[in-house]
Amino acid sequence: MDQVPFENAFVDELPGEAAGPLGPRQVPGYCYSRVAPTPVPDPHLLAWSEELGEFLGLAKPATRGPAVDALAGNLVTGSMKPFAARYGGHQFGNWAGQLGDGRAIALGQVAAVDGSRWEIQLKGAGPTPYSRRADGRAVLRSSLREFLCSEAMHHLGVPTTRALSLVATGDAVVRDMFYDGRAAPEPGAVVARVAPSFIRFGNFQLMAAHGELDNLRALADYTLRHHYPELGPPSPAVYVRWFEEVARRTAVMVAHWMSVGFVHGVMNTDNMSILGLTIDYGPYGWLEPYDPDWTPNTTDFGSRRYAFGQQPRVALWNLMALAHALGPLVDDPQALRPGLDLYADTLAATQHALMLRKLGLTPQGPAADADDRALTEALPEALAGPEIDMTIFFRQLSHQAPALLAAPARADELLDELLAAAAYAVVPGEEQLLRQWLRRYAQRLGQEAASGEAIRARMLGANPKYVLRNYLAQKAIEAAEAGDLAPLNTLFEVLKTPFAEHPAHEALAAKRPDWARDKPGSATLSCSS
Repeated sequence: MDQVPFENAFVDELPGEAAGPLGPRQVPGYCYSRVAPTPVPDPHLLAWSEELGEFLGLAKPATRGPAVDALAGNLVTGSMKPFAARYGGHQFGNWAGQLGDGRAIALGQVAAVDGSRWEIQLKGAGPTPYSRRADGRAVLRSSLREFLCSEAMHHLGVPTTRALSLVATGDAVVRDMFYDGRAAPEPGAVVARVAPSFIRFGNFQLMAAHGELDNLRALADYTLRHHYPELGPPSPAVYVRWFEEVARRTAVMVAHWMSVGFVHGVMNTDNMSILGLTIDYGPYGWLEPYDPDWTPNTTDFGSRRYAFGQQPRVALWNLMALAHALGPLVDDPQALRPGLDLYADTLAATQHALMLRKLGLTPQGPAADADDRALTEALPEALAGPEIDMTIFFRQLSHQAPALLAAPARADELLDELLAAAAYAVVPGEEQLLRQWLRRYAQRLGQEAASGEAIRARMLGANPKYVLRNYLAQKAIEAAEAGDLAPLNTLFEVLKTPFAEHPAHEALAAKRPDWARDKPGSATLSCSS
């Protein structure tokens, strides 16, 4: 890292604040503020993504040394031009005004082995003008969660930002985890996260809200040049096509979330990537008992705005906010409306295609499409009654597919096996919808030309055995805080191949234990997490 040449297109091509007071303040008229990371007392490497490092042409550094100093923010090399981006956003549906990178500082871009450019950003590297009342730091708890989940989502095939490293800082950071007045010091950390860009919906929103139309156009044109060059030179018509592509990518991302049971937890517009990537891993979680109204975010318990089942609707709302911000760039803001329709159509088509894959089914033609959609759309309600663990259900179903294909009449018998493996609680009668659904599914399997074993194999390739359950992350956090990195390393390695069996690590595929139902960090979290 200390020898890597950085490029600085964002800083070089967009208007920014070259220097200014470090304290929290409004920064009108700019796209970013130049700001250096604040050094920490004892940076040392805790975790490293070998695959991402190789892609970026970076070797794993020693535990301590110049490379880790750069990853912690203690060393700024001559080619880096660190900055914090300025943006705003809607938080829980309310306009929050200026937000910005309050604890994230970008170092610049590096060239990957395929020639693509990737921005490296240090989260937890110290205060910026956008830190508001906070200290710009991050705790090990939240940093470890972001490191693990970024890479886990990538290996699941979900569009996401990545994480390169997790570095302990050697200092203590005071946090009130549940905003209940019990603030306490926690070990600090910095995660180096990586993406082609961290530009968000909120970057454009803030400029539109402040009437900074020159900056709005400059940022839009920059985004087109660097991240959507296939759309052509900027023009009102190209801005429309660009919005449609953002909407399409957002739909694909959300469909993938829904297919694996992922709940982002805080889908504010400032947490929406302009590239359609999952960004800002805070109070996320995976469905364990299937419940469309479940949210992992304690801050959201009142409205459940960001619950699992609300994510498609919220993404559409966020796209509407982006369309409003981009309106001044087009001849007629109504020209952006088809992008919203494209979002809805893409979401429905992608969700259906992903669900067919998870069920081992192939399209049988237009005449059968309505029946297939009825089958896939009936499953969520069927899962909700008996508190089914979504991940275990689909994995178990993958193994049962050959038996269901060979003997559809065994559906009731196999349901009992499914419930024993995947249900948290079964109230007699609540499994009836799932029983009916499984019978229909068994009959539908009979229309497939492939053998039972072939169907099983493709289902196992679409249904992960391992996901980053919150209780697993919490166990890794507690061990790391005590100086034991073995659980972190084991979990990280398993999550890199989530569709494999890993017989030595069956415990990492288990249902959430009873003790984790209400334990802080093991099921639900706050925005401080």
